Amino acid sequence: MANPKTLLRVSVIGTVLVALCCFTPILVVLLGTLGLAALTGYLDYVLLPALVFFIGLTCYAVWRKKKHDACCDSPSTKE
Repeated sequence: MANPKTLLRVSVIGTVLVALCCFTPILVVLLGTLGLAALTGYLDYVLLPALVFFIGLTCYAVWRKKKHDACCDSPSTKE
C-alpha cells in the first residue's frame, strides 16, 4: 500500500476485529449457530497469531506514517 494512512486504517480495523473475536464470545456464538461448534477448540491457534500480526502491522503503519509525515513536512520540500 503506497498510502500510509490507508495501511494504518486497515491495520487498526483488523486489530479491533481480531481483538473482539479473541476477548468476546462473538465467534464462538457464530460458530455454534452455524453448527461448527467443534471448531472452537482451534480458535486460539488462528486468532492469537492473527492478533500478533495485526498489532505488528499497526506498529509498522504508525512508524511508516510518522516517517512519511516527517519527510513531507520538512521545510526544504515546501515552496
